[in-house]
Amino acid sequence: MEYYPLLTYCRRRARLLGAAAAWLLSLGAARAQQPADSLLPAIGPRFAAYSQRVPTEKLYLHVDRPSYLSGETMWFNAYTVAAAPHRPLAASKVAYVEVLDRENVPVLQTKIGLVNATGWGSLVLPVSLPSGRYTVRAYTRWMQNGDPELYFHTTVGVVNTHTQPGLPAAGPAAAPDAQFFPEGGHLVQGLLSKVGFKVTDGAGHGVAATGVVLAPNGARVAQFATLRQGLGNFSFVPASAGGGYRAEIKLANRPPISVSLPVVETRGYVLRLEDASPDRLRLVVQATGTGDAEERLFLLAHAGQQVAVAATGQLFEGKAMFSVAKAGLADGVSHFTLFNSRRQPVCERLYFRPPTQLLRLAPQTDKPQYGTREKVSLRLTVPGPANLSVAVYQLDSLSAAGGTDVAPYLWLTSELRGVVENPEYYVTGQGPDRAEAADNLMLTQGWSRFRWADVLAPRPEPLQHLPELNGHVVRGRVVQSATGAPVANVPVYLTVPGRHFQLYNSVSRPDGSIRFELPALHGPTQLIVQPNTERDTLYRVDLLSPFSTRYAQRPAASLQLPPGWAASLRRRHVQSEVQLHFQSKPPVYPIPRPDTVAFYGKPDERYYLDQFTRFKTLEEVMREYVPGVMVRTRKDGFHFLVLDHNARNVLESPLVLLDGMPVFDTNKIMAIDPLKIKQLDVITARYFHGPLVYNGVVSYTTYKGDLGGAAPDPYALLQDYEGLQAQREFYAPRYDTPQAAQNRLPDFRNLLYWNPNASGEELTFYTSDQAGKYRVVVQGLSPNGAAGSGSFDFEVKPPL
Repeated sequence: MEYYPLLTYCRRRARLLGAAAAWLLSLGAARAQQPADSLLPAIGPRFAAYSQRVPTEKLYLHVDRPSYLSGETMWFNAYTVAAAPHRPLAASKVAYVEVLDRENVPVLQTKIGLVNATGWGSLVLPVSLPSGRYTVRAYTRWMQNGDPELYFHTTVGVVNTHTQPGLPAAGPAAAPDAQFFPEGGHLVQGLLSKVGFKVTDGAGHGVAATGVVLAPNGARVAQFATLRQGLGNFSFVPASAGGGYRAEIKLANRPPISVSLPVVETRGYVLRLEDASPDRLRLVVQATGTGDAEERLFLLAHAGQQVAVAATGQLFEGKAMFSVAKAGLADGVSHFTLFNSRRQPVCERLYFRPPTQLLRLAPQTDKPQYGTREKVSLRLTVPGPANLSVAVYQLDSLSAAGGTDVAPYLWLTSELRGVVENPEYYVTGQGPDRAEAADNLMLTQGWSRFRWADVLAPRPEPLQHLPELNGHVVRGRVVQSATGAPVANVPVYLTVPGRHFQLYNSVSRPDGSIRFELPALHGPTQLIVQPNTERDTLYRVDLLSPFSTRYAQRPAASLQLPPGWAASLRRRHVQSEVQLHFQSKPPVYPIPRPDTVAFYGKPDERYYLDQFTRFKTLEEVMREYVPGVMVRTRKDGFHFLVLDHNARNVLESPLVLLDGMPVFDTNKIMAIDPLKIKQLDVITARYFHGPLVYNGVVSYTTYKGDLGGAAPDPYALLQDYEGLQAQREFYAPRYDTPQAAQNRLPDFRNLLYWNPNASGEELTFYTSDQAGKYRVVVQGLSPNGAAGSGSFDFEVKPPL
């Protein structure tokens, strides 16, 4: 597959957007009646520069099933792509995956490595996890610069069948809610306005409704009805400014509700988008009270931060019109922004064009029906190279609802705020009302990925989070112990101790921040973080969580389990318990082999102490066998000096390491039992390591990698830390021999097959002892950005 590292991606974006900025003038002349003025070069280059500086990255997570029992394993596969046209973007090397409860409290968190824009992992749901709906969200460090709405989100159901009474009682019906969104952003007195609306049941589910709009004097000025998913629109001309307009809404089997409309302004702009013809869009601007009857306006349209339309127009009798060819717009969501003559964004409107570039997947098994423990051959019909993930799970009452689909997410959901119900309909549906329904969605849930104030600012704000281009980055802060104030220019050392240790360093910035790039950190470990405690005992080092602490505002849907599901839940419970107690192979978490070479590579001198006569003290060892290091005794104890043979001088205070941990008090080293030391390495010259320079290195390695019983400095921070998740192997038994097929060990698997990196045209797996209907789901992404999925069902019947 073809991937785009961040630097290449940014350069390509810079060329494209720079070119876009250069031809803004010509576009304006071609698409509008008025020639371009100074407004275009003021906005165009700044938008291009912003898009180059802050390119959009998206992440999609294929989760294996829509529902689980507590104690089961959730498997997932991550794809990272550029904003458009969704080509794999191999920039970030780490993805953060979380499971959140209804209060946005993380119940599970993990980090997975990304290679060539993809990565996979798993999470074991605790047996004690309460029943409910949980949000699975995923993002990269780079994505943390944006709104948390930009993170990937999906909802899964979890049922705890170990609790009593087992089925949570259905709570009271949520109160309905209605929201109204003027097209372009404003209601203006005397100007015709379209208003989109959304009616939900309070849990985010759209409900059918009808209603009327009443003026402050009680007169009816409009009536409306929902079209799909609780969405709809109506138009009217507000006759009076201020508040007072309200909607009286009727819902089936619920009391009517009354909701106030947004405040009507006395002056401003209204933007209306119309379907002028099958080939063109018309954008009509109306303005009143703006102070300039012949004001020049600027219209910019972009998708994926790439300019598609740039045009100028001029008000005439308070009205201007723009005509846009649909063929010139990119697939997916396009943003139209209207600027006034003062370069201020005054209206925004979204338009959705269904994608034409989809990955057509047609998975198919060799038979529609199988027996238990029978081999299944799954054929993947893929029109070209693609990165695919495959899940096969049993269908029951709990898992009947489908999960998230990659194509609707990338092309639609990831560009909108909140939960989009049935996004597949807008992307691949064929209904006669699809275009109108999609436009209602753009009216009600459209939003911008950025603020124009940030784009047009003369000095952009510094980005808080840099992309993890080479691996996981551990962040921290150096503060004064007494006051907590940040401290700058303090060298800090981070050690992953052990026989094959890792050592990193950083110097605190003006805000006290430090960062360490740890590309090889996997699994649980302990970190030792400290400044030079011989000089900096007044400072404290705190490590920061790599996970985002900002959350999207989404309705907290509850899990409702009708009593009719009891039989299905009992069956799932038995399946889970049998697999837990009788699984034939324990989970395997292979951790990549650590690098056995120290950060300094091959030392100038290396001593294996077993090759020499053992002395009782380390002082004797150093004086007798290590000519490259001189031991000196002063008033405060022992000191080391390194003989630099190349420069022919003596280096004082070399860096002294014990299993990779810096030891700044040489007396502590000399107090260690030499029988615990296996190896001694010496660097006899100045050594440049990151931002620091060492006057040589004296590195001791113990037999067990446990610091030889020496305690870390009391000022050092010892913190348990979880590195990148080791990729657990998905295990499924094979019944390819008569002995295996007749094995009496029960096989009650609910998930028959999971492959996050499917390759080849044909895959094979075996059914379990559970009869029923099973669903095959295949999702994938091609090198050119085409995304798609395919699914179908097959049946497993017990033997006669």
